[in-house]
Amino acid sequence: MANQVQVLDPPHAIGWLTGEEKDDGRLEFGGWLWRYDLAPLGPSKTEVTLTYDWSAVPQSIRKYIQFPPFGPEHLTNSLHHLAELASGG
Repeated sequence: MANQVQVLDPPHAIGWLTGEEKDDGRLEFGGWLWRYDLAPLGPSKTEVTLTYDWSAVPQSIRKYIQFPPFGPEHLTNSLHHLAELASGG
């Protein structure tokens, strides 16, 4: 798994492309982007919006992988994991 940061605006947003390293060391990204947007709601609360955008995935990949490749529960799990990391748990 390889990640390439596309958006870095601390403490407001981070976004990255996911892909893989090929046998020859080349990085290849499939066109899907994960992004967290953060909005403070108080001294110990933050609203997090998770965006998973696969609109840039080329047709050649869409032939082999159905999009979205997983259900909404996967995105919910990602938010729960982020909350655990942020709370030190």
